[in-house]
Amino acid sequence: MSEPLVLVADDGPVRTITLNRPAALNSFTAVMHGQLLAALNAAAADEGVRCVVLTGAGRGFCAGQDLNDEGMGGDGQPGDVEGIVERLYKPLALRIRDMPVPVLAMVNGVAAGAGANIALGCDMVIAARSASFIQAFSKIGLVPDGGGTWLLPRLVGRAQAIGLAMTGDKLSAEDAANMGMIWRCVDDAALRDTTLALANKLAAMPSRALAHTRRIMDSALLMDFGQALSQEARVQGEMSRAGDFAEGVAAFLQKRAPVFKDR
Repeated sequence: MSEPLVLVADDGPVRTITLNRPAALNSFTAVMHGQLLAALNAAAADEGVRCVVLTGAGRGFCAGQDLNDEGMGGDGQPGDVEGIVERLYKPLALRIRDMPVPVLAMVNGVAAGAGANIALGCDMVIAARSASFIQAFSKIGLVPDGGGTWLLPRLVGRAQAIGLAMTGDKLSAEDAANMGMIWRCVDDAALRDTTLALANKLAAMPSRALAHTRRIMDSALLMDFGQALSQEARVQGEMSRAGDFAEGVAAFLQKRAPVFKDR
């Protein structure tokens, strides 16, 4: 049997999902899409998983779509690009944004095209100093996908987003952190330990509240201030009736560490 294109490993409550096509810089194929979506669905359904780390094997995170994969028109003929984006990238991006636990992208090398935008769709991105982000679409006559048109302007503003998308220039991890595109840039040797330390910190926190924080912040981008305040009140009421709120208050009053269980 061939080696899986997606590897899954658990370290306590943290599940690491690794894209595993290192010879192709982990570029996406339809088969890898299926394995990755299945791995994310399994993590979402597993009550023991409280944080997910997404990374790539070898020297790259993900170089985007494999242009030689079936359906892409690698023979120079037009391929079913619309169908690939709709059938494969859209469900993947939505799955990441709707996970019941935090999702971290551990970017260990180049993240290009859809690979960059899938990383940016995670809750936090920690990148090695040698890593880079490239909106490579314009170089082959395409527009950003994988959620890039929604994510980039919100992360870095319209001017930077359009500049990055139009030029397709390589952006260093350090510059990405400085402009607020990613959470942190760290030395290569510290990438794994830094990411896992953050993952374990989040895993010990109230997962349900963290997932709802992501959801209402995204929703608030489309609301006016009053609507956002009403959404806060509604979700706060829901959260206050959950077990984690009672545990958090009890732990505070008893001066002990809380043990959160909700998902």
